[in-house]
Amino acid sequence: MIIGCGDVARRALPALQSRYSHVYALARSEASASRLRALGVVPIEGDLDQLRTLRGLAGVAHDVLHSAPPPGEGRVDGRTRNLIAGLARTDHLPQRLVYLSTTGVYGDCAGERVPETRPIRPANGRALRRADAEARLRAWGQRSRVAVAVLRVPGIYAADRLPLARLRQGTPAICAEQDSFSNHVHADDLARIVVRALTSARPGRIYNTSDDSALRMGDWFDLVADRFGLPRPRRIPRSQAEAEVSPALLSFMRESRQLVNERLKRELRIRLRYPTVHSGVADAARAAGVAAPVA
Repeated sequence: MIIGCGDVARRALPALQSRYSHVYALARSEASASRLRALGVVPIEGDLDQLRTLRGLAGVAHDVLHSAPPPGEGRVDGRTRNLIAGLARTDHLPQRLVYLSTTGVYGDCAGERVPETRPIRPANGRALRRADAEARLRAWGQRSRVAVAVLRVPGIYAADRLPLARLRQGTPAICAEQDSFSNHVHADDLARIVVRALTSARPGRIYNTSDDSALRMGDWFDLVADRFGLPRPRRIPRSQAEAEVSPALLSFMRESRQLVNERLKRELRIRLRYPTVHSGVADAARAAGVAAPVA
């Protein structure tokens, strides 16, 4: 059962449908239910913001993928709280639940390498809500003997998820000496990780789902710009970015870390199709018919 059937979950659908006899997904509206049926998914009507609508979730599935975003404000993820209550209405609990969280729960790590054992320090509302969801799910899993695994996800990219519009708009980047490390994973690789976690993740385990890139944010923008024949972004001091960059992007620019992904490879035995953003962006450019830049 999928809670939040967004882009990554839809990419995982073919593998999930070959593995499971039925794939269900929560649908907030009839339009959403129709889209799910067209994908071969059985919709279950319900709204995570309204607990009374979630009666249909209880006892439906052995395995659950929770990839729904938290609410847009507050420190608590009430949607995850409601999901747990909806699933717990029966003695027939799921055997396994995989939750897609964010690496933002680590906060700013000053560019250090970050394994899953590093204590979290969420510094904004979005990260606080994700940390709350993680804690609730892991505690419920331990209490109810449901094998809960948390995938901490960095920046997701794909051919249709590149910052091309931002580059065309002239959004600046931070100057090199003040720039932060960013982390990435290709959406197709993340979909494969999700499927593997649903069968092989250890109970209560956390996994960083990043690729092998070690790249600063401005260099990421430069890479995409060069590969798609766009101007590189201007580089400005961090103090100037406060006036020129959106609050959402600025929150990412304020945090610097390099994720360690050895647990992903060792325990889930994931071999990344796109081990670095260089290979993923090059593949996206080829698919778009963009000629490789001349060296």
